[in-house]
Amino acid sequence: MSGRTDTEVLKDQFTVPLHGDAAALEPPAPGDTPLPMPVMPNTARNRLVLADAAAVIVGIALAFAVQRVVRPVPSWILASHALLVVASLPGFIAGALFNRLYLSRANARPVEEAKNVLRAVAVGVGVIVLIAFGIQFKDLSRLWVFLVAASVAAVLLAERQVARRQFDRLRTEGRLRRRILIVGTDPHAIGLMHTYQRNPALGYDVAGFIGDDELGDRGGVGVLGPIDDLRTIMAEQDVCGVVVSLGSVGQDHVNRLTRELTDDGYHVVLSSSLRDIDITRIRPQALDGNTMIYVEPVIRGGWRAVAKRAFDVVTAALILVLSSPLLLAAAIAIKLEDGGPILFRQERVGRGGRSFSLTTLRTMVVDADEMKADLLDQSEVDGPLFKMTNDPRITRSGRLLRKLSIDELPQLVAVLRGTMSMVGPRPALPDEVAQWDGELRDRLRVLPGLTGMWQVSGRSDTSFEQYRRLDLYYVDNWSLGHDLRICAKTVGVVLTGRGAS
Repeated sequence: MSGRTDTEVLKDQFTVPLHGDAAALEPPAPGDTPLPMPVMPNTARNRLVLADAAAVIVGIALAFAVQRVVRPVPSWILASHALLVVASLPGFIAGALFNRLYLSRANARPVEEAKNVLRAVAVGVGVIVLIAFGIQFKDLSRLWVFLVAASVAAVLLAERQVARRQFDRLRTEGRLRRRILIVGTDPHAIGLMHTYQRNPALGYDVAGFIGDDELGDRGGVGVLGPIDDLRTIMAEQDVCGVVVSLGSVGQDHVNRLTRELTDDGYHVVLSSSLRDIDITRIRPQALDGNTMIYVEPVIRGGWRAVAKRAFDVVTAALILVLSSPLLLAAAIAIKLEDGGPILFRQERVGRGGRSFSLTTLRTMVVDADEMKADLLDQSEVDGPLFKMTNDPRITRSGRLLRKLSIDELPQLVAVLRGTMSMVGPRPALPDEVAQWDGELRDRLRVLPGLTGMWQVSGRSDTSFEQYRRLDLYYVDNWSLGHDLRICAKTVGVVLTGRGAS
């Protein structure tokens, strides 16, 4: 089920943060340079520092405990190791500062934050080794050094995930928020404003638009004045920075505003019209003073295709073996309920528009397809999709099987056959494909998946437009890393039953 929410995908719109310190605007989610991430006030930063320090202490204590169990050493060696830890603390601090662990825009994406944490830990552990080498401490335990690196990194990463959730919660509750202005009045600028309002966890309140066009009231936000009055308006509105819609502002204005506002201590984010291009594919380049954006091509063939196929086969076979008792129990429950067939087969459209038979455990009454025509006007999803929260065709056992996604396990056979993949767009019905436009047909360039961005981003809760964007985002930005992240998110979605119907 790339596994990302609407917020994360929207965050992936390209923005360029220019200059600034830890309070700067930040550059989502399958959104990730993203829309600005909330600033980190001094109080929040100080608490994060204390939490990081506690995590390091816990990690080091864990390393000592494991060492004692796995390979005990004399107490004097343990004491020497403890002294090494104390002596290396400046190294851990330097690693944290050098790798910008307390600069929020440098940790906007979880992957970025994880890399920064790992590099900071590497610096700290490296200082331990250097000190031991410098004082000719020959009894340094290599196992202990490895345990310190692994345990400190693991505890820090877990602590940072908890902290990220806490910051999101506080912003959603209206705390840790900052006021900004949007420079521009074009549709892209209006879309940015709606994105901020839909996603309070980003931590920003839009005070108004800046431009020459009168927009009226847009979600309680209006035009506050022309660009020439921007600096005065910013002072009056007590904002921390601006987001500039490049399609609405001329190049000369952009250059002048960027210089003036950053010199005044404000923060500037430039938002282009690029949409749904994964940030990892973007490379800034310079040409005669102009900022160029190079978009890396997506390579689906070669060793990557072999690796994806190997992952599909191994994962599908393993899950089938482990879930066989569940499948047997489900089959018995289905048969006992109404005596009908256990499996349900339906024609779906796969890669290249080729049809294949999709097999699942039957979760509806036997004549479900005949009943569908009478229920179409009750569909809760726009577009060609059909979804009902309380679909009367679903059986009692079927409702539980769907909640736990057990009904989808027979699709693993299609994965082994090569007509489906573990990760990909949702396999569509022929009548749905008949209503697609040319752009949406691009999703047929890849194998449909057992899970995908659409599923982990809400499953049946997702609108057709979002379903469309997420599937195309996956196709346009495919990578093995995206597949692995989607699979990891799928586990959480299945365990909680979120979005299932």
